[in-house]
Amino acid sequence: MTEQTAVPDAGVVGDKPDAAVVRDALGVGVAVGLSGFAFGVTSAGSGLTLMQTCALSLLVFTGASQFALVGALAAGGNPLTAAAGAFFLGVRNAFYGLRLSQLLALPRAVRPFAAQWVIDETTAVALAQPTRRSVRIGFTVTGLTLYLLWNLTTLLGALGAEAIGDTDAWGLDAAGPAVFLALLAPMLRTTTERAVAALAVLLGLGLLPVLPAGVPVLVAALAAPAVLWARGRRGSSSVEDSVREGER
Repeated sequence: MTEQTAVPDAGVVGDKPDAAVVRDALGVGVAVGLSGFAFGVTSAGSGLTLMQTCALSLLVFTGASQFALVGALAAGGNPLTAAAGAFFLGVRNAFYGLRLSQLLALPRAVRPFAAQWVIDETTAVALAQPTRRSVRIGFTVTGLTLYLLWNLTTLLGALGAEAIGDTDAWGLDAAGPAVFLALLAPMLRTTTERAVAALAVLLGLGLLPVLPAGVPVLVAALAAPAVLWARGRRGSSSVEDSVREGER
């Protein structure tokens, strides 16, 4: 059987015209791409040079990991610890890639280049499409728009931070965390996701005074398995209770 997402079509894909897919993709790409300015300001304020800041956006290109890295460095954290925290945040993109590889079905020669654009936003736009053609359009337009804008605004933000001097005096040190929270909040749709986020915040803030900078982020990553374990235990208990009630 042919998958619905594999139907090739010209002009209109399913019930969604190509123009509508492009419009949605551009909307996401532009809205999130402008946040690169905040990263440029935050990175420059943490002590990274203009070249280092731009290299992070060009090569890493995943906002959460970039903000985590420069945030830990700004707090005086060890570079290795900061990099480890950024790495663990970026691991989720590998799981996105497993799903997108099936939907996009790109030629092998193209896959290494497409992998650079496998992030939250491109995945969300791609998964919302009904056919393979629209998946490819949504992924490509979102990735291209976001990559160009993110890198351009990173450069502008870093240049602006160097021009104004002390970013803390302007309150721009809060720009990074604010953007990070704005990107994260819409993703917390289920009770489990909200519980993981709440526990991660408690762990991160609670351990901040007692652990070196960057380490609380790594510990906060334990929130996900802890919540899933508790949920599994609760589910097992409910099943056992139901079985006992049935035996009575």
